[in-house]
Amino acid sequence: MISKNLKSLLICLGISCSAFAQDADSLLNQLSDKTTNDPVSATFKSTRVIISQSTETQKKYDLNFLIAHRFGDIGGDFGGSHTLYGLDGATDIYIGLDYGITDKLTLGVGRSKRDELYNVFLKQKLVQQSRSFPITATAFVQGAWITRKDGNNQFSNTSNRSSFFFQALIARKFSDILSLELTPGYLIRGVVTDPKDTKGLFVAGIAGRLKLSKRLSLIGDYQIPNFSRSDKLTNTYYNSLAVGLEIETGGHVFALNFMNTPYIVENNFLPDTQKSWTNGGVRFGFTISRNFTLHKSTNPDIQSKIY
Repeated sequence: MISKNLKSLLICLGISCSAFAQDADSLLNQLSDKTTNDPVSATFKSTRVIISQSTETQKKYDLNFLIAHRFGDIGGDFGGSHTLYGLDGATDIYIGLDYGITDKLTLGVGRSKRDELYNVFLKQKLVQQSRSFPITATAFVQGAWITRKDGNNQFSNTSNRSSFFFQALIARKFSDILSLELTPGYLIRGVVTDPKDTKGLFVAGIAGRLKLSKRLSLIGDYQIPNFSRSDKLTNTYYNSLAVGLEIETGGHVFALNFMNTPYIVENNFLPDTQKSWTNGGVRFGFTISRNFTLHKSTNPDIQSKIY
């Protein structure tokens, strides 16, 4: 009886050791397989979501040409059929160029209708999500300069025309379908229109992308600059909420959006959104993004990303 039990025990130990050896070999193979730690790509399809930046940067030597448009109020006192639900007017138009200095560093310039504002920014990807690291993080720094005429003696000091925005973009691609992003930041303005307002504003926000099909995604943005402001301001300011559909058409990314903010550049819309989704202040807008490769790689395995 003892010999039979011993024989059975030895057989079980042999099977266990064999299984353990196979598991160990499998684990070693995974550790030696570089593909298990490949970076996660295409967290977002564009360098911007709707009103906020995404963690994506331009590929080295790639140039992105971007046009964004915001129409007028759909409803309320300034909307309705008399303005074709806002399509008769444009509250802001933006034209910009983003260039990839490296795969992780982007330089951007642009001009918007609001305040005849020129902006310059740098965007540096710090870490990339992979199987061993859970997030992608990108730093964003933007300076802006107002060039419109001074009608109310606001810009007696030339520094009053400038503003600066610093932001951390932290995103995770949870699956091929869902990506989410946190967007904390800080805005510094040269001048404020309300004497009780502060020149510095802390900002918090969230953005996301939900893939509906191969070329169609639902995108959304919510930016909150008002938790750090006084509640006794002369005007009423609102957080910025935007939703839209993103359509990828090969070389282009085309987004159709609805939002309550009339402006496009962060230095404008974060401190000065006075429209609300509840009083007809929603407007239609669109963004067109086209990527150009200015340098063709000699390596046939390297292909330029189309945003």
